Amino acid sequence: MSQTVQGSAGRRREYFQPLMAGALAAIVGYASTFTLVLAALTAAGASPQQAGSGLMSVCIAMGILNIVVSARLRVPVSFAWTTPGMAFLLTVGEPVGGFPAVAGAFLVAAVLIFLTGLIKPLARLMAAIPAPIANAMLAGMLLTLCLAPITAVAEMPLLALPVLLAWVIALRFARRYAVPIAVLVTGVLLASTTNLPPGALDGSWPALVPVMPVFTLDAIIRIGLPIYVVTMASQNLPGLAVMQANGFVLSPAPLFVATGLASAATAFFGGHATNLAAITAAICAGPEAHPDKAKRWPAPIATGATYLLLAPGASLAAAFIAASPPLLIQAVAGLALLSSLTGALAGALAHEETRLPAIFTFVTTASGITIIGVGAPFWGLVGGIGMLVLLRFGLKPTDQGRGS
Repeated sequence: MSQTVQGSAGRRREYFQPLMAGALAAIVGYASTFTLVLAALTAAGASPQQAGSGLMSVCIAMGILNIVVSARLRVPVSFAWTTPGMAFLLTVGEPVGGFPAVAGAFLVAAVLIFLTGLIKPLARLMAAIPAPIANAMLAGMLLTLCLAPITAVAEMPLLALPVLLAWVIALRFARRYAVPIAVLVTGVLLASTTNLPPGALDGSWPALVPVMPVFTLDAIIRIGLPIYVVTMASQNLPGLAVMQANGFVLSPAPLFVATGLASAATAFFGGHATNLAAITAAICAGPEAHPDKAKRWPAPIATGATYLLLAPGASLAAAFIAASPPLLIQAVAGLALLSSLTGALAGALAHEETRLPAIFTFVTTASGITIIGVGAPFWGLVGGIGMLVLLRFGLKPTDQGRGS
């Protein structure tokens, strides 16, 4: 009997770490960009009810995808919404045809993502990323968040120092639980210091509001096609690279098909595209989720469950998180990602012949530049691969001497 009880307790401890990491990934992903989602949908012509419906529908879609895919594959693959796509939408404004035309553009983008999964050469191309370049891009994406704990200590020491100290002490005495302990300390601090402003909870809870998509050439060209390109370049490609950098080689085609179908369903409720997670994927797939790669797959299940809990209570969650210091939430995420940053840098710099392209990828990605609406991870990837090809297949110095 005692052995059975001990075995059960051991299994609970094994699951505790990845489940906490998964819940943290959802909270970080939701807290850092839900205001952007609401602002972008509103700027595109959505009413408050339609914007809430869009946010709720995408939370439900992400919840289902995270739970079903991770449980089926036993791989910590996680899903998020297209943050770059929403940042782009915020700059476009309301198109001809209003928000129904925006929903039509969302549906077109979803169909294109779905077709990318069906056309296998495209999917294989997405997966053929050199490992050092993938690691370098991941490191560049993580750098800003990993700097957040130090920035938070400088700007809000009374809140950030207890979290950092709890994490450091836990590293010494209970390394596997250092991040969960930091999360718990953060939760206690936020619960005791956060005051919701008057009227923050006024209004009805979000409900799914059907939106019948309308297809206009203006919305398709200005919104649908760019969101597809931005989502593939700035979310799905980095998402695959994050998984590869953590030792998980995925078949991208089924994942694109699944996210395309989910995005199509949410379009009928004003929701935008879902895609592979990138930065938050590192929380679920990295070593802080569990030292054993084979035991990290429950993390996205916790991510999905958290998103499903956030969906119907979006008003309460939005009000509470909006009243909390964003930098403190980012700081906790940064602590969780330090191990991933360490591993990514080690993988990027492991081989001398790929070291310079990897560093170029790292600095380009870390720069945060945006060119023609496409974010820095894509340009870091393109630049690194281009330099790698040039160095491997370009003219040798002796050949250059003969030609001069």
